[in-house]
Amino acid sequence: MLFLKKYRLSKLSLGASFIFLSLFSYEPFSNALVKNLEDQYPKYAYNADIKYIHVLGSGHNTDESQPISSNIGDAGIKRVLEGILIHKNISGTKLIFTGYEGDTNTSNAQMNANLAMALGVNKDDIIIGKEPKDTMEEAYFTKNIVGEDTFVLVTSATHMPRSMELFKSLGLNPIAAPSAFYKKEFDGYMKVPNVYSLQNSQMAMHEYIGILWNKLRK
Repeated sequence: MLFLKKYRLSKLSLGASFIFLSLFSYEPFSNALVKNLEDQYPKYAYNADIKYIHVLGSGHNTDESQPISSNIGDAGIKRVLEGILIHKNISGTKLIFTGYEGDTNTSNAQMNANLAMALGVNKDDIIIGKEPKDTMEEAYFTKNIVGEDTFVLVTSATHMPRSMELFKSLGLNPIAAPSAFYKKEFDGYMKVPNVYSLQNSQMAMHEYIGILWNKLRK
């Protein structure tokens, strides 16, 4: 705007930028955005009669100087652990891991499977889908395995509403098992804007935009 000598608009734009940056970095506001998503599905009760547990993919790296527990991102670790807990609590189940390689030479599905095996899961109880690049492709992959049977879907709590909507739109019957919660108990409005709240806001807005996009595509 300054380059175009639109000084009034440039001031308004700069002011709005600071306002939005402060708002999305403000913990009570950020927490409300996250909480609205995470409260839609309760934690899993470990009691369903199912055969398959689908753990959605997340971020990872393949730095060999790091242990497997550090190669997988925070959300990914929590997803895998929740999947393993369900697998251990319901006998005869199989874990489905999906996710492509991204910028690495190993798929996220394989990385998550490696972690599961390192934690005692039998290789024969794991199904790996290396090709899916997004949630929709992951849903199609699992549909070819489970058909119309009920199964458990594991992903981050913020991502769960969009995931459940996508999976159900394909005629699948998932039971939500949310993990990686980021909401906090409310402890007052006297908070200073911080980068962690900004990250939570970014994560939440990504999901809201994704949900809106799904609705527009229908």
